[in-house]
Amino acid sequence: MKRIVIFGPGPLFKGGIANYTSSLAKALYKEGAEVHIVSWTQMYPSIFPRDLIDRSSKSNMLEKTKIYVHYITNYNNPFTWKRTVKIIDDLKPAIVIVQWSVSIQGLPIGYITKKLRNVCNAEIIFDLHVVKQKETSLIDGLMLRYALSKPHSYIVHSLKTYEELRSIFPGKEYKLIDNERRTKLSSPPQVIKLYHPVYDMFAPDPYFDKEKQKSELGLHKHVFLFFGFIRKYKGLHNVINSFAKLAKDRNDVSLLIVGESFWETLDPKKLSTKIKRKVFGFIKKILVKRSDDETNYKPLELIEKHGIGDKVIVVNRYVGNEEVHKYFQVADCNVLFYLVATPSGVESIAYNFRLPSIATKVGHFPETIIDGYNGYLAEPENIESMYETMKRFIDKPIPPENVEEKSKQMSWENYAKSILNYS
Repeated sequence: MKRIVIFGPGPLFKGGIANYTSSLAKALYKEGAEVHIVSWTQMYPSIFPRDLIDRSSKSNMLEKTKIYVHYITNYNNPFTWKRTVKIIDDLKPAIVIVQWSVSIQGLPIGYITKKLRNVCNAEIIFDLHVVKQKETSLIDGLMLRYALSKPHSYIVHSLKTYEELRSIFPGKEYKLIDNERRTKLSSPPQVIKLYHPVYDMFAPDPYFDKEKQKSELGLHKHVFLFFGFIRKYKGLHNVINSFAKLAKDRNDVSLLIVGESFWETLDPKKLSTKIKRKVFGFIKKILVKRSDDETNYKPLELIEKHGIGDKVIVVNRYVGNEEVHKYFQVADCNVLFYLVATPSGVESIAYNFRLPSIATKVGHFPETIIDGYNGYLAEPENIESMYETMKRFIDKPIPPENVEEKSKQMSWENYAKSILNYS
């Protein structure tokens, strides 16, 4: 039995990376591996003005498994970084899979993986959800080069991510491999290109009454869904602007926005929140380009500006795992009008509900969405094109069977077998 350690946020945390970590652990466990999640207790500097704990979900994602979760690593306490190295070394794993998604974590992750290479015989694989950051800062390049030079191998979910890795180390050679690891360690380092698996943790309700739910939410016939954290790179402002054009043409359309405003999770009246925002804001002004700063990103204000409040339903909070299914089952279409994109967890959730997606031609979307087959593609930063894409979807809906067919190859089972190097 292979023993595998996954380093990343455990199930107590919010968001796609935490969901991904737990889903990957379950998939490897089902393939017969002994799996340990070594998790953060705090993922960012203490001045980070955001609540990262999932206080909405009630169910335990790892229930009925023997997956072990160790909450150890505090970004702000280097002594815990040493403890992290020790506990992983004591476990004597065959593979350590590190979840990489943000360069600010480069210092602790780089330290941990550097020490592990010295004391542990495990293969260290970085699972790259993103390389180039959505908000770029002056220290991104330093943190990326420091941390991303440490693993033996990499996993990417798109060719775009692979090209970004190469751009960080322009003189370095890599061996790009599709679908499975060929050797344990190789020179040059191997980069395994895998898909982002379909999130089967959110199961459709077979007894779901779509029309009843539409009525309860006040939705019209055609429902477009925007789901997930409200962040600038996800382009909700473009979704609202293009939908506003559609809403002027038709009275049978609705936009359902479900997600938490990323920078509005702490009580603004608390002194601690005020201090964090002040300090964090000051640091961002120094390190982050003004055009990349999304602290004051408030796209929901566009709803009133366009006068479309009667056609837009907003659930502006973090939705617990138990609720997710109803929003995907009540919708007709998943909208991904992103400005930039790495493999999207929201897209993967939609696949599990046989829900078509319309997206912009950015990042990996042209690799996963075949225009006219399992979704439609729009030109980025082009409101007219996005509006026309919404119209196309209504005029020629995508059959759910096409979405299901496209997603069959994207199972967690196949993903886990690729990592374990099964034939």
